[in-house]
Amino acid sequence: MKTVQAYRFALDLTAGQERDVLAHAGAARVAHNWALAKVKAVMDQRTAERSYGVPDERLTPSLSWSLAGLRKAWNAAKPDVAPWWAEVSKEAFNTGLDALARGLKNWADSRTGKRAGRPVGFPRFKSRRRTTASVRFTTGAIRVEPDRMHVVLPRLGRLKLHESARKLGRRLEAGAARIMSATVRRDGGRWHVSFTVEVERAERGPARPGAVVGVDVGIKHLAVLSTGEMVGNPRHLVAGQRRMRALGRALSRKAGPDRSTGQRASKRWERAAARLGRAHARVANLRRDGLHKLTTRLATTYGTIVVEDLNVTGMLANRKLARHIADAGFAEIRRQLAYKATWNGAGLLVADRWYPSSKTCSGCGAVKTKLALHEREFACEVCGLVIDRDRNAALNLAALAAQFDTAGSGPVAARGADQKTRVRGQVAAKREPGTASAGQTGTVPPQGRTIDRVLTKAHWKVTVCQACGSVASGVAAADGSVVRPAPREDVPGGCPAGVDVRPADDRCACLGCGTGADAAGRASGRWSCRARTA
Repeated sequence: MKTVQAYRFALDLTAGQERDVLAHAGAARVAHNWALAKVKAVMDQRTAERSYGVPDERLTPSLSWSLAGLRKAWNAAKPDVAPWWAEVSKEAFNTGLDALARGLKNWADSRTGKRAGRPVGFPRFKSRRRTTASVRFTTGAIRVEPDRMHVVLPRLGRLKLHESARKLGRRLEAGAARIMSATVRRDGGRWHVSFTVEVERAERGPARPGAVVGVDVGIKHLAVLSTGEMVGNPRHLVAGQRRMRALGRALSRKAGPDRSTGQRASKRWERAAARLGRAHARVANLRRDGLHKLTTRLATTYGTIVVEDLNVTGMLANRKLARHIADAGFAEIRRQLAYKATWNGAGLLVADRWYPSSKTCSGCGAVKTKLALHEREFACEVCGLVIDRDRNAALNLAALAAQFDTAGSGPVAARGADQKTRVRGQVAAKREPGTASAGQTGTVPPQGRTIDRVLTKAHWKVTVCQACGSVASGVAAADGSVVRPAPREDVPGGCPAGVDVRPADDRCACLGCGTGADAAGRASGRWSCRARTA
């Protein structure tokens, strides 16, 4: 199967090479700002002409917002706008124009409702001092040298790496990979090159097809597994907070930029800001390294991984826990598991957001009505079981996999999926709440580019009736837009419930207890078959 993945390496640039990269990044910024000014001028002119009563056929011709249209306009104007244009690669200008084209499209789609999520603002001009220096190459001489310690990029020449690129080099030599683009970017005071590579991966089966693990993420422990293992939370941000506060105070004592007067920042302020940026980058790198090690171990060890669909955005509204939640990286764990499960042939099952994993007894199945956050132990009032609440949640998540054939090749065989990758099997995953028309059970908006990678083929929807706790399931269409009712006898594992959609009155009912669920809230993206009194 073909997958698209990135390889990122730190660069060891000389002073001259750094000046060349900065020149290319500056050229991208110039092209972006020129095209944005041109777009705004045409928009303002057409608006003014309409206010004067000028008919549409006599308005100033509009400027195409596509990359091809912006590039055509730039090529016609660059001899006057940038007489030095021949000193840098054409890919530098293409970088800025492509960023503007995507920004304009996102803004237009957000206004018309085609783009889900938060509203996207109109593109803004890029500042030389506040914009991250970056340039992207898609054509020309892009290769890894035989010594694995150097790469070659158009107009920049031979650049030295801080680390060996042997993994990428071996794939390129074997013909199992193709470089699609290379991006040079300054991040945290260091230069990096990122290669977007199309890789041909052999089909792999799970190392242990029958091994199932439930993963409950949290703050006290980063992850608690149903096997009993508790992965500690290193809290890198808390560990580095003391140094970052000291660097922040040192920065505030320096003479920074003054936008009201146009005064530039002092050299000392710039050096202090660079030190603070490196401290933040170190925390991010430590966090990323730990999460990659955890998710790789899970994807290569277990045949089926069950996680929860957490509302991380809603959790961040808690002012007391927001910093710790952001430091843990819950969404990043989910994102990495989504594509690593594909690479290693494992199944990824995502439980419904409303599934009461912490409130359900893993021994007898009784569900508590309330469980406060400070209660770290789950005490069942029915069977008397006393267990750590996170371990209890992990066991309940693992139990969900028993109702789905996630390891075999049946109609609900779970496989992960990767961007631009065709999935061999069907994905066991829940449908996230989304908008839908009458008679549908919701759509899946892209959230953090994670769930859209999973929903590339038909999958099973996992949801729970809030009245009786029955697990319901349904089959989603390939485009993730429609869920067809699944009869009870078709639900694998003897699931006692299903979803009965009634387009006439826009309601659904739990087949376990018959409780009706009003689906009027689906258009706002909050519907997830939460049963209410019909």
